[in-house]
This record gives sequence, structure tokens and C-alpha cells, in this order.
Amino acid sequence: MSADHVHPVNFDPTDPGHDPHDHDHHHGAVRIGIGGPVGSGKTALTAALCRALGDSVNLAVVTNDIYTTEDADFLRKSGVLDVDRIEAVQTGACPHTAIRDDITANLDAVERLEHRFPGLELVIIESGGDNLTAVFSRGLVERQIFVVDVAGGDKVPRKGGPGVTTADLLVINKTDLAPMVGADLVVMTADAHRMRGELPVISQSLVETPDAPAVAEWVRAQLRTLATVR
Repeated sequence: MSADHVHPVNFDPTDPGHDPHDHDHHHGAVRIGIGGPVGSGKTALTAALCRALGDSVNLAVVTNDIYTTEDADFLRKSGVLDVDRIEAVQTGACPHTAIRDDITANLDAVERLEHRFPGLELVIIESGGDNLTAVFSRGLVERQIFVVDVAGGDKVPRKGGPGVTTADLLVINKTDLAPMVGADLVVMTADAHRMRGELPVISQSLVETPDAPAVAEWVRAQLRTLATVR
């Protein structure tokens, strides 16, 4: 098979035979995961979604850091949500262990938020920075967003990995930096679509669109879709 005919692989390390779109259903808030490499802009995207959705969606956030609560502290200081709506998980190891291998701490954090805010509609679970293999357990989230950025080079999407190929949405972030780092956005976007088949790709700059409107609309669409199947 030539490189021009690469198709995404249905891969979930927690369940090798599991179709990534055959999501487990649960009662309570919809859970959407945001993952990606270190520095790709996951926390900034989380903050942008809180700004965009906070007035219309009853939402909360769980962050994951290895030893600190830095991402949660950033969100609290930015004022995008009431501080009680932000829970921090300290994973103590590579972040994928807490979002994929042993999800107990994250489920406990979600449960605390649901008890604290009855009627909670959405919990965004942000992973700590990890590599291209870091995907969420489908027992933890119903949809997952994977974030890469142009500063990592336009080669990142074609490197593949389950984060790029199987996430429900791939976000190519920091497009405003492309001229400064010599990244070719046309190549990067084309490779992303080739690796992902029909799965969606959104390119964005939070400098140019601080509220991430395209990603926010995608999240709204997922909330509408999941509301009909619960």
C-alpha cells in the first residue's frame, strides 16, 4: 500500500477490538477528553472552550498533571470558570496512565463535580502532555480531541499514532506560528486528512480566534448528538 493510501487504524489500547466510534454510554455529564503533546496548547484550548461555552452549557473541567496542579491553577487564575468547577488530578506518572490505564482518579474527580453541580452537562478532561500514542479510555470519555501544533513541524500528522489517527477531532493549533517555524500548513493539513480518512480536522490560531469557534461548534454538535442516544 502506498503512502498516499494510508487509512486510519481503529486502535484503542484498552480494547483492541473496540471501534473508536462505538462509545460506551453512561448517565451524567458528557465527558470530552483533550490530549496531545507537551506544549501543543491543550490548556489554552480548554480555556477557550470554557469562554465560548460557559454561558450556555453547564460545564466543568478536570486537569491532569504529573506532580503539580499547574494547568488547573492556570484555568483558575484566568477566570474562565468558577474555581469550584475545576478539579486537578496529579497522575504521579506518565499522563496516559491516568486517562487510559487506570482511570479511577479521573472518574472520582468527575463524580465530585457532578455531586457539586447537579445537572452538569459537560466535563472537559484535559490530559497532561504526552506523545502521539496517548489516547483516552472509552470508559472515561465519549469523545476525544487530539491537539498538535505547527511548532512541532509539519511532519507531525504523517507520523500517525492513535492520537492523530483515531481521535474524534484533530486540532492543528498555533497556525499563526507557521511562517516563523517554516511549517507548511497545506502539507500539514493534507497529511492530517490523509491519515484520518473522514474524521474531522480543524486548524486554528487562538491568537486570531481566542474563543476557538470551530472547535466550540464541534463540541456543541457532540452534545446534541449524545443527547439523542443516552
